[in-house]
Amino acid sequence: MGVSSVVLRPVTEADLEMFRRFATEPGLIGLDWGGFRDAQAHARRFALDGYLAADHSRLIVTADGRTAGFVDWRESGYGLAKYWEIGIALLPDWRGRGVGWRAQAALCDYLFTHTPAERIEARTHPENIAEQKSLEKAGFRLEGVLRSIEFRAGAWRDGWVYGRLRGDTP
Repeated sequence: MGVSSVVLRPVTEADLEMFRRFATEPGLIGLDWGGFRDAQAHARRFALDGYLAADHSRLIVTADGRTAGFVDWRESGYGLAKYWEIGIALLPDWRGRGVGWRAQAALCDYLFTHTPAERIEARTHPENIAEQKSLEKAGFRLEGVLRSIEFRAGAWRDGWVYGRLRGDTP
């Protein structure tokens, strides 16, 4: 079943419990589970800047008025050529319902409106077909394979890189 609205909003203190769950519940975050993490790191970060910083930020994804997950973006690039690398994590109940691509498209619109970035990049796992389709629906193009970029589940794994430029249309 799809959703009728997907909206991004700033992180609130009430959202920290969801972040704690992603850090401490194996499998909740899907293929990105990298082992247990500091359950209080999110509260410290929220206290520092509310997850809105110049180089790494996060917004909450809401679907039909309910918290569905989060998107984030961080500065990346070479020399003066800076761009944003984005990511998304949805709670399991919201996956496969059209929330992901809408949230990623909304984040691109937000970043292209409020920053001078020319490029937005996203990475995913070769086996994550749903995320690949989501990125393509949000206007991204597959650009290549990053060999052995991630150590996960006991092995080095490849990643796929997708890009969207300011002039690209979703």
